[in-house]
Amino acid sequence: MATPAEPAFVLPVRVYYEDTDAGGVVYYANYLKFIERARTEWLRALGFEQRRLREAFGVVFAVHRVDAWFQRPARLDDALCVVLHVARCTRVRMAFFQRVTHADEPHTSLFEARVEVACLDARRFVPQRMPPPIREAIHQWTST
Repeated sequence: MATPAEPAFVLPVRVYYEDTDAGGVVYYANYLKFIERARTEWLRALGFEQRRLREAFGVVFAVHRVDAWFQRPARLDDALCVVLHVARCTRVRMAFFQRVTHADEPHTSLFEARVEVACLDARRFVPQRMPPPIREAIHQWTST
């Protein structure tokens, strides 16, 4: 899969014992946790931590769809990079391209995913337009 153009957000992750399965490799579901953390930290870097999204703006982001490709295993103590690119941002949804690599091999993917999230009203859990400050911050970041 082709990597989107920059900018990219990169979150370093270390593989701990709790992340591995009986075979000593990262359990497949943990890649989803790694990419979730990267999206959360990316929003935090934009100034929007999860609590603030809910309390100040009355919204949450929920995953709508994930297409995932598992390519190579990561193992205990590996230093990884979780890379995030915003592929698309509309009034209600965002699409991301995310990959996990070894820190010392950034061009070799271990895991890749396309993730779609929807902005939801935090009380009713129905789609809602992203508040302008959030959307503006995202568009500023994607145009840098």
